[in-house]
Amino acid sequence: MTETPPVRLAWAEARIVEREAVTPTVARFRFAVGWAQPHRAGQSVELRLTAPDGYAAHRFYSIASPPSQRGTVDLLVALAADGEVSRFFHEAAEVGDAIELRGPVGLPFSWAPEDGGPVLLVGGGSGVAPLLAMLRERAAAAPAVPMALLCAARTRAEALYLDELEARARDEAGFGLVLRLSREGEARRPDRAAVAAALALLPAPPARAYLCGSSGFVEAMTALLLDAGVAPRAVRTERFG
Repeated sequence: MTETPPVRLAWAEARIVEREAVTPTVARFRFAVGWAQPHRAGQSVELRLTAPDGYAAHRFYSIASPPSQRGTVDLLVALAADGEVSRFFHEAAEVGDAIELRGPVGLPFSWAPEDGGPVLLVGGGSGVAPLLAMLRERAAAAPAVPMALLCAARTRAEALYLDELEARARDEAGFGLVLRLSREGEARRPDRAAVAAALALLPAPPARAYLCGSSGFVEAMTALLLDAGVAPRAVRTERFG
């Protein structure tokens, strides 16, 4: 029996239609895309910048916008001192520029309303981006699905879309937020108590738990979730750096 080879996604031009400063070091870029089908919340895109001499730089970015935002996707780009792609976006990219994108990719780390819940989300720094897509899709299409977010950042100013997250926690039934800041206030990192607080916001153990952040953050949080009794089969991770 002959196996069918996997479909290789083609590169396509996506045009920047908006840019917005989210924090002093993170900017949101909205791209107009021509995908035949919407992405699933949590998926990513591969981005390619090609220099005149043919040198190409590739990066993967999680999509922060929900599938219900048809025709466009939002990417959050964090500025890195030695990041050639992030510096281009922060210093040179403008509305109207065409950028090569390929995707969406990363199906295992994705959520759709039909997947149900309860759902636990754990994000560190810019790792909150794909979790934002899930929260926004829940609000748009499945508000009855219980979700909780454990969000880790250094300071309130660096916590992405914190005003939105706190408003959702206040106004949306079935969603709760646990915030941990490592360099402000009580300066606490996520620990067993934070995991317990987030799990207590759900009516039952999570059917799925999505963790996104740096490799060290994801490893530490995965261990804490498993110690708290979260089923290993429920845990899905996405790492950067």
